[in-house]
Amino acid sequence: MSNQPISLRQALASFDALWSPRIVTRVNDYDVRIAKVQGEHLWHAHDDTDEFFLVLDGELHISLREPEGERTVKLPQGAVFTVPAGTEHKPSAPSGAAILLFEPAGTPTVGDRHDEIPDHVDATTGHILNA
Repeated sequence: MSNQPISLRQALASFDALWSPRIVTRVNDYDVRIAKVQGEHLWHAHDDTDEFFLVLDGELHISLREPEGERTVKLPQGAVFTVPAGTEHKPSAPSGAAILLFEPAGTPTVGDRHDEIPDHVDATTGHILNA
């Protein structure tokens, strides 16, 4: 990890892969990840941790399966949302987006429970940023 300030704009410009987060820094035991996203991710859940989203650019949709039924939250640029632990969710970005996530280090992008992983989704615990 860098001990210098990191420009998120430059960090995002350093890679093109979609649904393949880069770890920009760590806060205690948490990764701070950025990702470019477009289209749909997959239904998944993180059994033991919440997942924090901040939309840096574009708009992110997060479909949720909750006890009351399914709903979708739409997050414009600058919005934040936390998916509670154990909640099945599916992020999507019809027109593309750039996002920042906070997750415990080592958390897989496809969660602990998930649908079949499509080819366009990188099943990873994050890649170190090489900016």
